[in-house]
Amino acid sequence: MSSPSLSCVVITMGDRPAELGRALQSLHDQDGDPIEVVVVGNGSDVSDLPPGVRFLRLPENVGIPAGRNAGAAETTGDLLLFLDDDGWLSQRGTAERIRAAFAGDPRLGVVSLRIVDPDTGETQRRHVPRLRVGDPLRSSAVTTFLGGASVVRRQAFEQAGGLPDAFFFAHEETDLAWRVLDHGWDIRYDAGAVMCHPATSPARHDVYFRLNARNRVWLARRNLPLPLVPLYLGVWVLLTVARNRDAHALRTWCRGFLEGWRTEPGPRRPIGWGTVWRMTRLGRPPVI
Repeated sequence: MSSPSLSCVVITMGDRPAELGRALQSLHDQDGDPIEVVVVGNGSDVSDLPPGVRFLRLPENVGIPAGRNAGAAETTGDLLLFLDDDGWLSQRGTAERIRAAFAGDPRLGVVSLRIVDPDTGETQRRHVPRLRVGDPLRSSAVTTFLGGASVVRRQAFEQAGGLPDAFFFAHEETDLAWRVLDHGWDIRYDAGAVMCHPATSPARHDVYFRLNARNRVWLARRNLPLPLVPLYLGVWVLLTVARNRDAHALRTWCRGFLEGWRTEPGPRRPIGWGTVWRMTRLGRPPVI
């Protein structure tokens, strides 16, 4: 059985050169065949890249999904590894583990890596793509994945249409995941495939609450059967209000929610009811 080739897309704003260097070194140090690497400068220039690493400069910051799509289009591998510039592969055998997983399962479309804080060795709850998180060290089939620590089979990526460019940031992985599942592919969280990344909160980004809400609406409008759209969004309104005590953040979230209804989310291709049932059996129906 031949081993699939692996390409990696690393997006950077050019403001973390030391971290980027560490990420690239971890890719170079992987066992097995060399990994094709493309660094995408999202509106920025990058200098002093190692030999063999290609650079793609985008004229402006187009956001995470569009940046990853642009980088993927410049690669040739059977598998697409997406890595944040401040993350790195701490184990030399990770690439070979990933290749073997895809080679052994022709229906495997996505592998979500386990993200570990390098200082504590812990995995944040939000980094385990299960509704009932349980033990982060337990691998399982899942219905979504972590974008900056994932490997996607190119065939599945292209069949599903790639990541939604307009999302800019937030929920783009779930949009792709639902469409990958709808095309019959599997998604797996592999606790043994580790990526190191400092523990952070997505709310550190100024636009987090607005885009989180807008893209949640876009996600539903693009992908869900019509009867599930109000149910899914109603659940998330209730959860957001219950979880958040910051009035400013809630106002920002509400503005984003309204923006999601007032703006065009992109092509609508609702997943089938068979996919809805499959997601339900996997423990996460698309209503939460």
